[in-house]
Amino acid sequence: MAAGLISLRPLEPADAPALLDLRVRNRAFLEPWEPVRDEYWYTLEAQRADIAAGIEGARADRRYAFGIFAPELVGRVALNEIVRGVFGNAYLGYFVDEAVNGRGFATEAVRATVRIAFGEMGLHRVQAAVVPRNAASVRVLEKAGFREEGYAERYLCINGVWEDHRIFAITREELQSRSEPAVSGV
Repeated sequence: MAAGLISLRPLEPADAPALLDLRVRNRAFLEPWEPVRDEYWYTLEAQRADIAAGIEGARADRRYAFGIFAPELVGRVALNEIVRGVFGNAYLGYFVDEAVNGRGFATEAVRATVRIAFGEMGLHRVQAAVVPRNAASVRVLEKAGFREEGYAERYLCINGVWEDHRIFAITREELQSRSEPAVSGV
């Protein structure tokens, strides 16, 4: 288990070279689970732009992107499309380096991100969508306490194909009812 072996922090412009290296090394590994990426995506300029968009998204309270460090950058986790008010929801996305896949880093990062979402961000709900054949990602969500809510046909265009997805979610109340540390917020 990776407990205590990772740290999360917002991605910064100085992380762009490491993020580019991570994405290039994991291109084939991640391709089945991501949108089609053009060659520009695999440039330092594109990674700098993605990090800048994450910083701007955080300023606008719409998106928070964190690097997963162990101690070097081994992945990314993000809360996207944050909606406040009566929904209080964010969409979760994550990936880890193939070299550390299966060691619990993604699960620990998801758990930590959920605590941040419900604690300092004051959200009520976090949800994630997974291509059904991505068993490793389903396991991450299940171990992190997410429950399956349903099945969405042709939900997202992944690797050029409109893919069905299993929908998972967790709420603040569900986290508080477990042995996870208490969270505060609205």
